[in-house]
Amino acid sequence: MPEGHVTHRLARALADAFAGRPVSVSSPQGRFEDAAALLDGTVLTGADSVGKHLLVDFEPGTVWIHLGLIGKLLFTDAFPAPNPATLRLRITDGVTAADLRGPQWCRLITPDERAGVVLSSGPDPIREDADPERAWTVVHRSRKPFAAVLMDQKAFAGVGNIFRAEVLYRHGIDPMLPAAQLPRPVFDSVWGDLVTLMRAAVDVGRIDTVFDQHTPDAMGRDPRVDRHGGEVYVYRRANLPCHVCGTPVATSDLAGRNLYWCPVCQPAGSVGRPLPGGAWA
Repeated sequence: MPEGHVTHRLARALADAFAGRPVSVSSPQGRFEDAAALLDGTVLTGADSVGKHLLVDFEPGTVWIHLGLIGKLLFTDAFPAPNPATLRLRITDGVTAADLRGPQWCRLITPDERAGVVLSSGPDPIREDADPERAWTVVHRSRKPFAAVLMDQKAFAGVGNIFRAEVLYRHGIDPMLPAAQLPRPVFDSVWGDLVTLMRAAVDVGRIDTVFDQHTPDAMGRDPRVDRHGGEVYVYRRANLPCHVCGTPVATSDLAGRNLYWCPVCQPAGSVGRPLPGGAWA
C-alpha cells in the first residue's frame, strides 16, 4: 500500500496538471459513471491529501480516493484511448490524462463529507496543520507495541511499513516496546523525524533514511536495488548485515505486516533516544 508521500505527490501532480480549468471526466469501466457524468466539463479546483486519502476537488464536489493495495493513478498522454476494462476514472484536459485503476474506493462526496474525512484522519506529518499532540495522546495511553501504534492511521496518518521500520531504527527503539513507555522527548524526536523524512520523500519521490555517513559513497558499498528505491537501514533487508553494527537484520510478523529491526542497535526493552539536533541529516 502506498505510503503517505505518494498520495501527496499525486495531489500535487493533479493540481499542477489541471487546477483552475474545466476537464473531461469519465469512467470507462462504468463503476463511477454517474458521478463522472456530474463532474464532466466542470472545473477541477484543486487536490489535497491527508494520510493515504487523496481528495480531488471539483465545483460540484470532491472525489475521495483510497488506492489501497493495488490501486494506481498514472499520468499519460490523452491519446490513444485506454483499455476501458479496468479504468475506474479518467481526468483529462485533452492533452494529459490521469488514469485511476483498482482503487480500494473512489467516491463523490459533499463538502461536509470532505471535511469529515480530514477531521477523522490522524495527524499527517506532511501537512502543515498536523497536531502532534493528537498522536501523543494515542501513544502514551496505548499498551500496544510502539511499532503497531506507528501504523495506526488515527495516530500517524500516512506512515506505512517503510517509515515505521526506519524511524524505529534511527531512534534505536525496540519495536515491541509498549507505546506508553516511550519517553516524551523520544516521541518528539520521532515526530520531527517523520516530518522531515516524509516531506523530503514528497519532494524527491523516494524514501531515503540513512545518515550521510551511511550512504553508499560514504561506506564504499553498492547502492540498494529495490523497486521502492531509496537508501534504508532495515526495511526489506532481512538477514543482511546492519550498516552500523554488521548484525543480520531481523524480521517477524506484527499484525499481518513484516517488521524489520536490528537486534543490536534496537535491543529488547530499549526506549530509544532523541536524534542529535532533533533533525534528519
